[in-house]
Amino acid sequence: MPIFNLFRKKTPAPSTDHWDEILLEHVSFFKKLEPRERLFFKLRMQAFLDEIEIETIETEPTETDALLIAASAIIPVFQFPDWHYSNLKTVIILPEHFNENLEFEGHGNGRRIFGMVGTGKWNHKMILSKEALYHGFKNDTDKLNTAIHEFVHLIDKMDGTIDGIPDALLEQSYVIPWINLMHEEMERINRDKSDLRHYGGSSQIEFFAVAAEYFFSRPKLMKRKHPDIYQMLSKCFTPDQE
Repeated sequence: MPIFNLFRKKTPAPSTDHWDEILLEHVSFFKKLEPRERLFFKLRMQAFLDEIEIETIETEPTETDALLIAASAIIPVFQFPDWHYSNLKTVIILPEHFNENLEFEGHGNGRRIFGMVGTGKWNHKMILSKEALYHGFKNDTDKLNTAIHEFVHLIDKMDGTIDGIPDALLEQSYVIPWINLMHEEMERINRDKSDLRHYGGSSQIEFFAVAAEYFFSRPKLMKRKHPDIYQMLSKCFTPDQE
């Protein structure tokens, strides 16, 4: 399978002058920012693209691919100007959903994965379906954004363990209340009594990522329907606005 590098390390970052048009078309989070915040957001994206390689397999690389990935990385940590994804080196884009062997388009069975953070030989790598990447920014109403979901896993992993407890962001005094909130809502999910995606009921790990997707895609709806979860995620992702 041919692999293309979209952005390589140690190459000059591209001009951001035309990024606004792409971001305003696709990224609702960017639309809501003030002009100075938009500039800072683009600078953060540029720094991310300078640090992380983006590769594609059997799909033509585009600048929009890179911008959507960079936006997905910055959205959850926008309030943390010094944040770096030290546990990520490469993002690999596949054309569609895939299985655990990264097989797609009829190459294998079980092609149900839209994105994943790698382990073992895939450590420090994120694999994303291009189809899922674009869907996450095309449809805000379904509270689904695969790329943000995977970057939240990396945030969770910053303390060395993916467990649904973002120790890098959440003050220690809130850990037990957060665990309790997770399990209460997971029970509701598994009884079909919650509008959080069913996948969030499978584990603490997936609950945190699914809830974060909801938080960034439909913040007003989450604040109304899940005020306690919204408040706790605000303490994680937007502490200065608390």
